Amino acid sequence: MTQVLLLGGTLDAHVLATQLQAAGVAATYSYAGVTRTRRTPPLPTRVGGFGGVQGLVQYLQAQRISHVIDATHPFAAQMSRNAIDACAALGIPLLAMERPAWQALPGDQWLHVPDMDAAARALTPQMPRVFLAIGRKQLAAFAPRAADHHFVLRVIDQTDEALPLPATSCELLIARGPFALDDERALLQRHAIDCIVSKNAGGADTYAKIEAARERGLPVIMVDRPLLPARLRCEMPQQAMQWLTSQR
Repeated sequence: MTQVLLLGGTLDAHVLATQLQAAGVAATYSYAGVTRTRRTPPLPTRVGGFGGVQGLVQYLQAQRISHVIDATHPFAAQMSRNAIDACAALGIPLLAMERPAWQALPGDQWLHVPDMDAAARALTPQMPRVFLAIGRKQLAAFAPRAADHHFVLRVIDQTDEALPLPATSCELLIARGPFALDDERALLQRHAIDCIVSKNAGGADTYAKIEAARERGLPVIMVDRPLLPARLRCEMPQQAMQWLTSQR
């Protein structure tokens, strides 16, 4: 019997969950629970981690999971590595649904860096006002630069957790994509942004800031995706559905 574990957290994962439900496929949607305000998938859900590879192995066995689809964010590298190892240990088919990375176009001024620490080091005095479009989890990397830069942060939801940046050095914006190009243009102008720091998340939801930066001739410090072991991949929910059909 087909029993799917969908590792989600992205818009594409939500679309796939809707398609699985419509097709009558038995599936469970799992997400980390970091974000408080989230899209509610039309599937039974679970929240939180599994307890590493061994915990995931135990869950897959206990729930009699037959297939795993990893539709987590491209930067959720540890979860993806755990899924690779757990599925390999049990011989469970694994498919990664991963949106293509953005590619630089003429006019883009990208500086590629491998991680957030490198992104913070890449800031220069010519970039006094920085739009950190990276979420909340890795802001601490920029704390050593707070004396020389003013940061505009955009996160999905408000929490009681203190930010690792001084209040005098940052502004907090609460918003969830997709973001329109006109809105991103206005944000960059309103906050007099000199530079954007962005993860190469891919997809259309948050690409407008890259377009707006291109129009204004602003540099973008682009954090490249973490490297993962080779795995079977697709890009679109419909391709994942086709794969699942071929497995039956």
